[in-house]
Amino acid sequence: MSPVPAEPDLVALVGSRLCHDLISPLGAIGNGVELISMTGAAGGPEIEMIAQSVAAANARIRFFRLAFGRATDQPVGRGEIVSMLSEYGRDGRTRYLWQPEGEQPRRLVKLALLAVLCIEPALPRGGEIRVSTAEGRWTVRGEARQTRNDPGLWAHLDDNGTDALSPAQVQFALLPREARAAGRSVGWALDDTSAEIRF
Repeated sequence: MSPVPAEPDLVALVGSRLCHDLISPLGAIGNGVELISMTGAAGGPEIEMIAQSVAAANARIRFFRLAFGRATDQPVGRGEIVSMLSEYGRDGRTRYLWQPEGEQPRRLVKLALLAVLCIEPALPRGGEIRVSTAEGRWTVRGEARQTRNDPGLWAHLDDNGTDALSPAQVQFALLPREARAAGRSVGWALDDTSAEIRF
């Protein structure tokens, strides 16, 4: 009997499709704003606000494309990730540090970014989120003066289903599922000043 082919990951395909389709119009808006600024026909805070909003939206789409899109072993360059995180955090109170050197498999970058999304709600007043690797294990650690300690939410990282999760919390269900598909397990720790996820 021939093996049954694996079903496509519809969630990831939908995520990739949405991000792909939104990138082009956002890019067109950004180009339009740039052309208006170059002609001098209009300017001022309104155009600057539109330009900043487009840049922020582009950064989020790039982030979501990696976090929610299709996971493969295709490498992602360090420069691309650092640039994306810099733009992603530009207007916020959280600083993002990407420490792994060189290219990394998209599958592991996806896990790291899902972990970042899990840690963000624990830092409601901002802080620092650092991604690092050592001996093949990845650590995503957030630090702040005060964290929001919600162990019930974080218990979903133990693969406890999707009950009571809101759309804004979907990463807590996706991370253990994606980690399992990559042959990894998720560990976590949460206290008054830090939140950490390991895989």
